[in-house]
Amino acid sequence: MSVRGSSAPGEFMSRALELAREVQGRTSPNPSVGAVLVKDGRTVGEGATERPGDRHAEVVALQAAGAGAKGATMYVTLEPCSHSGRTPPCTEAIIAAGVAEVRFAHEDPDANVSGKGREQLERAGIALSEGEGEAEARRINEGYLMHRTQGRPFVIAKFAASLDGKIAATSGDSRWVSGPGTRGWSHELRTRIDAIAVGVSTVVIDNPQLTARPDDKLSDHQPLRVVIDSRGRTPKDAGVLSCDAPTLIATTSASPEAWRDEMAQAGARVEVLPDDGAGRVSLPALMKTLAECDVLTLLVEGGGVLHGSFFDEGLVDKVHAVIAPMIIGGDAPSAVAGRGAERMADALRLHEVTVEQFGQDLLVTGYTSARASVV
Repeated sequence: MSVRGSSAPGEFMSRALELAREVQGRTSPNPSVGAVLVKDGRTVGEGATERPGDRHAEVVALQAAGAGAKGATMYVTLEPCSHSGRTPPCTEAIIAAGVAEVRFAHEDPDANVSGKGREQLERAGIALSEGEGEAEARRINEGYLMHRTQGRPFVIAKFAASLDGKIAATSGDSRWVSGPGTRGWSHELRTRIDAIAVGVSTVVIDNPQLTARPDDKLSDHQPLRVVIDSRGRTPKDAGVLSCDAPTLIATTSASPEAWRDEMAQAGARVEVLPDDGAGRVSLPALMKTLAECDVLTLLVEGGGVLHGSFFDEGLVDKVHAVIAPMIIGGDAPSAVAGRGAERMADALRLHEVTVEQFGQDLLVTGYTSARASVV
């Protein structure tokens, strides 16, 4: 029998959530999951999901516990899987180990799992409890949940702007709006997402590499670099074509075929997508393509026109806005362009807002929907 537990995580579920956070972004297209086995009030095994094709969190914890798993209680941040994919079912391993009770944060929405893991464990006579730590578990896997329920990546819009909302000087120079502490945070963030997108104007003007370089060293996890280039303006020596990080260029039939061949020879994957009726890449079509590439989380870094398009399409789920203590003024580019809100009543207001400080910069984070963080 399954019961609904307290939503607030206790000591052992908190540890399972911590383990899940530590591998966030490293397990795609699988969810980031943590598991802790407890017996007689002490931890006998714990673990987190490994890279795709390797062990799930439950199996890591069971193997760490060995014979100690018999009669133990498992705390796990997601319903255990009950189907064979790249690895055997976790439910079978739990049953074989003689675990007495499983407490999981929430049901897995994947059609191969949803409710089936719970049913299999119940049939085996294992006591079940669901709901402890649910809100935090859903935040950790917000990309996975969006991908499985809506068929698209979870989209995070990120920008650094002055106090008057500008992302560059009037000349277009944008180095640097934010300070070194914020840039360090940004590179660490890139290690936890699947893909990072910019418009071609950002490529032409700033020539970014779009790699994850915490502590000025290339991370072993590099996000897919996505350039949205409707007409074929990306140069063959662009920084996004350097290093070993993968690159996808989304374009339309308006781009020259010779340029597409040149980009492919430079190592990029070129996707010719429908346009939106105004000659630009259709963002819904791009979302479908990225979902098919197992992209669970997409970080959109601009510029302002691209951000505006994502907001206008209603595709932004979360915002990271870095506010720097400077005034630029003039007709410098703004952080978000697009159609915008005609009336203040139509303006998009964020929910679950948090504020952090990096040096002199403020990081404002929020969700575009009251339920976006718990998809």
